[in-house]
Amino acid sequence: MKIWHENDDFWEIMAPKLFTEEHWKRAPEEVEKVIALLEIEPAAHVLDLCCGPGRHSLELARRGFTVTAVDRTLTYLHEAQNQAKLDKLAIEFIQDDMRSFIKSDTFDAIINLYTSFGYFENLEDDKKVLGNIYSSLKSGGKLLIDIIGKEILPRIYHERDWYEKEGTFYLEERQPIDGWERIKNRWIMIRGDEKHEFEIIHRLYSGTELSWLLSEAAFHSIQLFGSFEGTPYDHTAQRLIAIAIK
Repeated sequence: MKIWHENDDFWEIMAPKLFTEEHWKRAPEEVEKVIALLEIEPAAHVLDLCCGPGRHSLELARRGFTVTAVDRTLTYLHEAQNQAKLDKLAIEFIQDDMRSFIKSDTFDAIINLYTSFGYFENLEDDKKVLGNIYSSLKSGGKLLIDIIGKEILPRIYHERDWYEKEGTFYLEERQPIDGWERIKNRWIMIRGDEKHEFEIIHRLYSGTELSWLLSEAAFHSIQLFGSFEGTPYDHTAQRLIAIAIK
């Protein structure tokens, strides 16, 4: 059986849960806040690493940025390409795994949003991803990572959730494992007689742990924020957002 993040069935079947209409509506505002946090101008070349169906890539291109969008899921890339064509946007789309993608000294900024970091069982793979990102940035280029921090999750933790949308039921069970080093999720989708079930295990990072990992990858001037508004990473944090410079 394929690992969840390499399983195309997971990404395609769960797309309505992962990328709801509300997620798409939030994308323009999120991109405006990302631009402000990174302090970048439209002349910048931005890499959207793990771009999914292009929510943020499309918005960046609409604002005049040069955009490269990378994802391993071909279905998502095709969806993003079709929308870019309709909107007459020039975006470079590349199918690749973040553990292998490198374009040396190319990007002014790299974004990795929506908890797309921490997929891998082996910590060395996360380190490799950061090494690839570092190599791909120009000198002085900036990285922005957006995840759910280890300090946040216990505060909002629910062992089980379920909801129904347009006749489809989504159920989710969660279990911290390895002393909160990772979290195991069981996702079930039921639509009529159709049922799909997936197990997702995701590595968790605290602010300190993520900062250390970035420092180990040679990044400097690391800043942590608790939201896209740039609020402090404290007890009120909604997200763990790290910005680091090559």
